Amino acid sequence: MTEFSQLGLSPTTLQAVADTGYTTATPIQAAAIPVALAGRDVLGIAQTGTGKTAAFTLPMVDRLSSGRARARMPRALVLAPTRELADQVAESFAKYAKGTKLNWALLIGGVSMGDQVALLNKGVDVLIATPGRLLDLFERGKILLTGVEIMVVDEADRMLDMGFIPDIERIFKLTPPRRQTLFFSATMPPEITRLTTQFLKDPTRIEASRPAMTADTITQYIVRIPSSDPKAKRTALRTLVSRDDVKNGIVFCNRKSEVDIVAKSLKRHGFDAAPIHGDLDQSLRMKTLADFRSGALKILVASDVAARGLDIPDVSHVFNYDVSHHADDYVHRIGRTGRAGKLGQAFMIVTPADDRSLDKVLKLIKKDPVELPLDGIDFAAIKDQPRRDDRTDKGRRGRADRSGRSRVGEALPVETAEAAAPGPTVDAVEAVPGVETPAESGSRPARRSRSRRSTPREAEAPVLAEAPAPIAEAPAAPVRVAEDERRPARESRSRNADRRPSPAPEAPRPGDGRPFGEAEIPAFLRRPVTARN
Repeated sequence: MTEFSQLGLSPTTLQAVADTGYTTATPIQAAAIPVALAGRDVLGIAQTGTGKTAAFTLPMVDRLSSGRARARMPRALVLAPTRELADQVAESFAKYAKGTKLNWALLIGGVSMGDQVALLNKGVDVLIATPGRLLDLFERGKILLTGVEIMVVDEADRMLDMGFIPDIERIFKLTPPRRQTLFFSATMPPEITRLTTQFLKDPTRIEASRPAMTADTITQYIVRIPSSDPKAKRTALRTLVSRDDVKNGIVFCNRKSEVDIVAKSLKRHGFDAAPIHGDLDQSLRMKTLADFRSGALKILVASDVAARGLDIPDVSHVFNYDVSHHADDYVHRIGRTGRAGKLGQAFMIVTPADDRSLDKVLKLIKKDPVELPLDGIDFAAIKDQPRRDDRTDKGRRGRADRSGRSRVGEALPVETAEAAAPGPTVDAVEAVPGVETPAESGSRPARRSRSRRSTPREAEAPVLAEAPAPIAEAPAAPVRVAEDERRPARESRSRNADRRPSPAPEAPRPGDGRPFGEAEIPAFLRRPVTARN
């Protein structure tokens, strides 16, 4: 065990560490802090929960404690993939720098940009930012990165997963080449290796533990259920969350939409639960995390991005509602519990559809979790009710009304059948050539109904058997009312004067007072008429 007093930190920084209650450094801290204090680049490979934040925050505070910030030109930059992780780094910096005159700004999306610009204009020593908001402010001319002396990239592999690598490359190029870089990642995929080769100068590689190893302080369980039905999974989750030893816990889902559904289900069944994912308002996300840290919230339902790298002490349980698509994510999920030497438990709900993802997880962790049966639950009887399409249901009711039958196939009373279905059924009408069905005629069902209403019906016969009688009397083609016949005669004549000959003008009747002159005779009637043999 290495004491912090052996790492070369200043007395002021050591006092700040002591105030937090820590005296012994973790392996990544013991290896990285002396190298960072010497001004060399560090490539740290360690999973979450190993103390990486203090490994770069403590030497940064020591190195920046002398000097002064200038407006819009920070001296140090910390990049984090998510807002929550950036906020967590800011909290750590506040604890370790409280004995100094250093100031900092947290630049994340979802909050007011005006307040952040005001801080930048005053001058800050340290920027703690997500890549998107940092570049947004840079493009607006609110910040300059030419004064950066120390640059930190945290959770680099998560940056890769979220598509931030092009942004990281651009930010690297905006900073001075003679800077110190502290680069941390849980894994080293080829793209991350290329990035470190390009931008780090002869870094000291520090690997605190083998990548993707689970802590021995975590007891892992597999809960197999025979059904992939979401209702069955939620039932299994409620059974696990209601265990007596669950002080608090984080439930992980693969999709943000599933996070909301699971959180609502838990709350509906009386559990103290709340969701957290990237689509929620930032102020709500921060309040939810604060409530969970303080113990005011018992169950946090989260996506991988929202909870990656979060330092939440004393999490007793982790529940994998979904088996993670990437095996590395499983390691990071269960790493939320069993931290700092404390014991924790992790449960993974597995359905028949999860076999492939489960094989990847087991191959990576090289452990066989304990099989935990859930007794007393009849999963075969648990099924989500299929959703009914309202339109289909209405159509079914409409067809039932027209046919005179109920939806369960029983004949309606004669009075009801006659009131509901004055005409033959759709199927019967379609059997007669030349007769339009309701589907074909569209807007004219009422006129056909009037023509058939007078047809006698036999009360004793089934409804479908009555259809041939009116059909035999139906006309060969539907009778259509001419458009002009429904309008006043004067309007009809004026609209069709150019298509049909006008009737001869009426001879004036004596005493009606109407003059009869040439001015009253239409021009085409005044043309000479040629006699035909």
